[in-house]
Amino acid sequence: MQLTVAIYRLTQNFPREEIYGLTSQIRRSAVSVPSNIAEGQGRLKTGEFRQFLGVARGSNCELQTQLEIARALKFGDPEHIDEAENLSHEVGKMLFVMLDSLKTANH
Repeated sequence: MQLTVAIYRLTQNFPREEIYGLTSQIRRSAVSVPSNIAEGQGRLKTGEFRQFLGVARGSNCELQTQLEIARALKFGDPEHIDEAENLSHEVGKMLFVMLDSLKTANH
């Protein structure tokens, strides 16, 4: 959830005309990560949890791409982009470990 908060702070200063473009897309990707983790955790079967973790991982990868686009377009404070990228990479590592541990638990 720290990643999502960082994204909202970052995108507050994006150009106004991007509110329905990159700002919206980047926020939706960021919200999708913890939302899918939470939904998967609430499911009854490990396979379902893994599926939702996979969706969260995909959203996180999408977010990383969007952060690169924002950087290239010089949207937002570069330090806030760095912070968001670092958090995103950290989340990616956590998701990898969680997915790997669930795979191992099923074998």
